[in-house]
Amino acid sequence: MMSDRSRVRPSGVSRSLVNELMKFYDFPHPHHPKRIIRGYDRPHALRTARMCVAVASRLGHPHDRVQRYHVACLLHDLGRAGLDRQLFGTIWSWAKQRGIPTRPREWRAIHPGTTYGRETEAFVSLYRRDLEADGVPLDAWAIEQIEMRLGYARRLARRLRSLRPALKKLGVGWEPWMQQVMLYYYYPERLTKAKVWVRQLAEILVACEQFEAYSNRRRGQDYYARKKESLPEAFAYLEKLEQEGILSSEVLNAVRFLSAEGAFDTVLMEARGEPLTRSDRRYLRRFKGENV
Repeated sequence: MMSDRSRVRPSGVSRSLVNELMKFYDFPHPHHPKRIIRGYDRPHALRTARMCVAVASRLGHPHDRVQRYHVACLLHDLGRAGLDRQLFGTIWSWAKQRGIPTRPREWRAIHPGTTYGRETEAFVSLYRRDLEADGVPLDAWAIEQIEMRLGYARRLARRLRSLRPALKKLGVGWEPWMQQVMLYYYYPERLTKAKVWVRQLAEILVACEQFEAYSNRRRGQDYYARKKESLPEAFAYLEKLEQEGILSSEVLNAVRFLSAEGAFDTVLMEARGEPLTRSDRRYLRRFKGENV
């Protein structure tokens, strides 16, 4: 799969290939052609992918599959390339404060009459006037920020199509299931007929990216006006996803076991930007003694 012959990390891809893939998150600014918006999601994607590789390996997925999976996890937020930190945060903090759904499946649950795949247009139609009254003009760039969440499948597909030649040049063999797992969090219904192992890899990505996101201080401040990260809240959300049928107990237990072993301590510290407290470590280690 990989033409890069440099040292390969355990069960994953080479560091040089990782660096090349991360460049795909950079995006030309629409209002300033000479300015590049550096990918906001790079650190999150790197940490999430490390966690995913660990969980997938623990659950026995073969090495070649984990290599391809590593690439998919590294690029799972590619549909948000070009994210305007201030504008994106303003729009979605505004929506969250008003209880407005921010994910396609949640939007359709409240607005079942919305045509499938047209959630962005529905949001703009309903809230344009209110957002503009609050000082957020919905020009094309602002609508692009909305598309990054409510129209994620379309935007991801466009980005992947544009990058296929570059991926091929890097020696990356792309397969349809890789895009499927990238979309699972927003579009779980698309995997109802997927192979069992594809569904499990999709669940692992959701579990790991949400675990990292709940521990990610910068994201918490920018997206959700969060002031403090909480491991109990992170696991409570993962358990909620299990109850909703998005995560299986097998995947959640693997995340718990690896957390108890300390496999994610470094990732969590990087996400927070500070060491774990004694209380945090005790919380993570308690999973060793639980019958999970």
